[in-house]
Amino acid sequence: MSTDIPEILDAWRMVAARRGFTGRLPLSAMPRLRDALLDCEGEVAFALQFDRDALQVPYVELRIDAALPLQCQRTLQRFELPVAIVQRLGLIAAGGDEEVEEAALPEGYEALQVPEDGMLRPAELVEDELILAIPVVPVQPGSEAVERDWPVQADEELRANPFAALQDLKKH
Repeated sequence: MSTDIPEILDAWRMVAARRGFTGRLPLSAMPRLRDALLDCEGEVAFALQFDRDALQVPYVELRIDAALPLQCQRTLQRFELPVAIVQRLGLIAAGGDEEVEEAALPEGYEALQVPEDGMLRPAELVEDELILAIPVVPVQPGSEAVERDWPVQADEELRANPFAALQDLKKH
């Protein structure tokens, strides 16, 4: 992680101070994300901004830019998926009524439950968002879909139709 960003931040102090951080993080430093990637070459640029909105809701806004190396499931080739995320996470204190607080968040916010000690790890926040950005079936943009009509043999079509025998009875 960049030297100017602490490994652990006190979320509530950062909100009170309206602090912001920027940094870079190698993909190889994210153990949960590595399992979904083809390789760990590259890095992630990110920015964190802690603040309160007009309704006094504490939040952290994440801005993440990365290129994730994935394997295309259509061509089986390596490609880099460009990821640009802007996500606002509404901070919810642990130990309260989390469901009520989450329901009270303004539209466009995702809930982030802050542990009782108030400490957050910026690297984990970035890693969580990148994991959510990976598609279930990675497909390289611009790769051609394989769609083809395969001819069906006449006898195979009769075997596949369970009512084919009734058709013969109807003729008699």
